[in-house]
Amino acid sequence: MDENVFWQLIEGCTPAEPDPDAEQHAATLTARLTAGPLSAVTGFAEQLSWVLYRLDRKEYGRGLSGDGFLYARAAVVAAGRQAYESVLGDPVQFVPYATGLVWAESLLYVPDRAYENITGEEWDRSTRYSYESYSNAAGWVGS
Repeated sequence: MDENVFWQLIEGCTPAEPDPDAEQHAATLTARLTAGPLSAVTGFAEQLSWVLYRLDRKEYGRGLSGDGFLYARAAVVAAGRQAYESVLGDPVQFVPYATGLVWAESLLYVPDRAYENITGEEWDRSTRYSYESYSNAAGWVGS
């Protein structure tokens, strides 16, 4: 899955009504991925890990707990490509996500649930990039 397809999927599954914890969003994404090939699930997992990894930088996460920082980054992704690119371009745009009012923890489980729906097995996955907080060492260099 390339980056454009990933963002089309994220945005195409966004619910019409407010979804502060991204539960509906995650359920729709899971259903859409479950209906497709397994390669779409693994591709989605890779893209999700990559975009979260890119946000794993000190100018965004300083002072946040590891979980809070991860869920806030997931909320940026759930908000769509435009929001994501705005945050990447200007760390001040991350502030509303860092407040903890909107977290998207459920987005993190989408690939695992879709994989299990397709295969009937739990996915012991690894991706090229870790989305765990503070794993992007280059993003935390300097003062």
